Amino acid sequence: MARPPLLGEEELQQALRELPLWQREGNTLVREFVAPNFAAAVGLLNAIAVVAESMDHHPDLLLYGWNKLRVILSTHDRGGITELDITLAKKIEQLRFS
Repeated sequence: MARPPLLGEEELQQALRELPLWQREGNTLVREFVAPNFAAAVGLLNAIAVVAESMDHHPDLLLYGWNKLRVILSTHDRGGITELDITLAKKIEQLRFS
C-alpha cells in the first residue's frame, strides 16, 4: 500500500475548519473528550479502537482522570498529518458516548 503524502498547510487548515473541536499540536491532531462517566469514556475508547483497526490506522489514546480521553492522530511512518488522520478524525466525530 502506498504511503499517503503529508498534507500541505492549506489542506490542513481546510481540514481543521471542518473539524473545529480538533487542535493542531505540532505534527499531530488532538481532541479531548470529557465523558459523563468512566464507563462512557472506556466505551468511546473501545469504539475508536474498532474504527481505527478497520482502517489499519491507529491513534494514540490516553484515558485519564475518571472520565477523560485524549486522542492524538498522526501518521507515524510519515512523521505528520495525512488524509488518513483527517478521515479517522471525521469517523471519530460520528461516534457517541454510550
